[in-house]
Amino acid sequence: MAKKLIDIVEREFADEVLDSHSERGQDTVTVKRERLPEIVKYLRDDDSTQMDFLRLVTCVDYLRRQPRFEVVYVMYSTSKKHMLTVRVPVDEDDCSVPSIHELYGCAGWFEREVWDFYGIQFDGHPDLRRVLNYEEFEGHPLRKDYPKQKGQPRIELLDRERDSVEEFEQFVKKKPSAGSRDI
Repeated sequence: MAKKLIDIVEREFADEVLDSHSERGQDTVTVKRERLPEIVKYLRDDDSTQMDFLRLVTCVDYLRRQPRFEVVYVMYSTSKKHMLTVRVPVDEDDCSVPSIHELYGCAGWFEREVWDFYGIQFDGHPDLRRVLNYEEFEGHPLRKDYPKQKGQPRIELLDRERDSVEEFEQFVKKKPSAGSRDI
């Protein structure tokens, strides 16, 4: 896109853009976290951007840098075939970002994974709990200060383990999607 998406974000949200660059066709914009949902909604809904697909939400830990973390959103337009990476700096002392789960359904799972592995809180998320580690796991294993050799002994579980087949039966199979038919 040769910086077109960056220009759009800088024009619409000039006070919120902290940094931007376009390198080898990869457009990246770094924004303040306070207005992240508004920026993402604009990118999704505006006719000139149409970012209808959230490819990824992840985090980068820069251990010796301030701010320490960056939450990274990779957005894509299936109709216009362009991509934009939106980065949000997050300070270690205030490890939170507004949730965008209401804008993209898949964001809920991505945000849970980022919380599980990095400890970033997503304000407004309806079900922020571990998704890959077990509930009693202590710490966030992808932080760079997490000890490599730290053991996590399996402790007596506080709750019955979740069963993915049971969850599928309860939440998916019993609720047919629109247009589906029972066989």
